[in-house]
Amino acid sequence: MTQETGTLEARLKRDALALGFADCAICRADEPWQAGERLEAFVEEGRHGEMDWMEATLKRRKTPQAMWEGARSAIMLAVNYGPDTNPLETLEHKTLGNISVYARGGDYHDLIKKRLKQLARAFAEESGAEVKVFVDTAPLMEKPLAAKAGLGWQGKHTNLLSRTFGNWLFLGAILTDAELTPDEAETDHCGSCTACLDVCPTKAFPAPYQLDARRCISYLTIEYPGHIPHEFRAAMGNRIYGCDDCLAICPWNKFASRSAEQKLWARAELKLPELSDLAALDDASFREVFAGSPVKRTGRNRMLRNVLIAIGNSGEPSLVDQSVIPHLGDEAAIVRAAAIWALGRLDKTRFAAEKADRLELEHDEDVRGEWQAVNQ
Repeated sequence: MTQETGTLEARLKRDALALGFADCAICRADEPWQAGERLEAFVEEGRHGEMDWMEATLKRRKTPQAMWEGARSAIMLAVNYGPDTNPLETLEHKTLGNISVYARGGDYHDLIKKRLKQLARAFAEESGAEVKVFVDTAPLMEKPLAAKAGLGWQGKHTNLLSRTFGNWLFLGAILTDAELTPDEAETDHCGSCTACLDVCPTKAFPAPYQLDARRCISYLTIEYPGHIPHEFRAAMGNRIYGCDDCLAICPWNKFASRSAEQKLWARAELKLPELSDLAALDDASFREVFAGSPVKRTGRNRMLRNVLIAIGNSGEPSLVDQSVIPHLGDEAAIVRAAAIWALGRLDKTRFAAEKADRLELEHDEDVRGEWQAVNQ
């Protein structure tokens, strides 16, 4: 990266580091690139699943200038959210819920957007340029921009990889009409390694550098609103919000370090929560427990669906009476269905008895299908 003392770009980068960003790099926002074509192919093949917003905003996502015609440069910022332990180790605790590392602390959107605005304001005042800030809530392709700027490269798992921070980076962007000197793009350092592809429990990568979201546990537990397909449930294990397997297995993480951002450190109640405690949450207590966390966006029903599937994978029949049976009559169909599946996994005798009592009273066809599918 450009480091000459006194240049606008050098001062911008020093200010970014002073604000707590882990890295800052610049690329052109007005040049042709292939990222838009890859995204279009991804959507055309239906690999975005039910994330309809990706198709609706496809034209705006294909190039930064589709977002803002006046954009000339992209200032890309990174925040390290590296964990203090290996996330793969938490998969062994079958009665505890595994929440993706990025969601165990405070909501990163709030932290990053505040700093982006500070940096953008100072840059605009000094340069006289126009600026716009983005933190993954707008149709802007941050990962390809970050790779083009040199913050890292997109690995075979499609996520950004850094030689300094491994996989653990949040990204933010400032688009500007200023003509800034771009940094060199990072080269791909994955080599022949396929660890991230091999470790995926649901085989969500049809090929290196390609993802089918419909098979991805992160998509299924966070974005997908319906009944999780049977073929993926056992593979979910205790993952109740997201999945870090393809990130955590990467050899480049040997250079990673724990985040210096205390607001991003794992909260005690989110690091490895008891599945039984989560199963007891009503809507109000769900909002209280997950206040200020990205997890809150899933809502209580979707989270309970995930928790009950994890309970079904726990191998602990002792959870049936307290955590499964009460949800057989839940108001939400996706919760009832998951409870039925969990009961069938943990106690077949109890399942048969409950089925005899409840099947005729069930009017939701999907839930009836769960009663009829288990043990057949």
